[in-house]
Amino acid sequence: MSERYLFILFDDEASWVDASPEEWDRLMAAHDRFSKAIEAAGAIDHGGEALQPTSTATTVRPGPDPVVTDGPFVESKEAFGGYYVIECDGLDAALALAKQAPSQVVEVRPILAV
Repeated sequence: MSERYLFILFDDEASWVDASPEEWDRLMAAHDRFSKAIEAAGAIDHGGEALQPTSTATTVRPGPDPVVTDGPFVESKEAFGGYYVIECDGLDAALALAKQAPSQVVEVRPILAV
């Protein structure tokens, strides 16, 4: 049975923010190869996006007295830099694909079917 997973990509933010045009091209080529590997494995790549640097983030804590602060929810060396939504045949298949992702850390989260 096919399931959907969110691959959350974490990397040292400098690896993409400070990338030269040549380094950026290599990074994008690695993501293109990863998308092809997803398809070659018989999985479906529902897309994904790269995110702007954490310096552009704004965090909102809703409630009776909402709090809005500049910056990401969590400060860390590895930043949430992008994501993929993948459909494949279970967690083992998702983990096998995540091991090929062009990222320093990949958090794999099942997507709740509603």
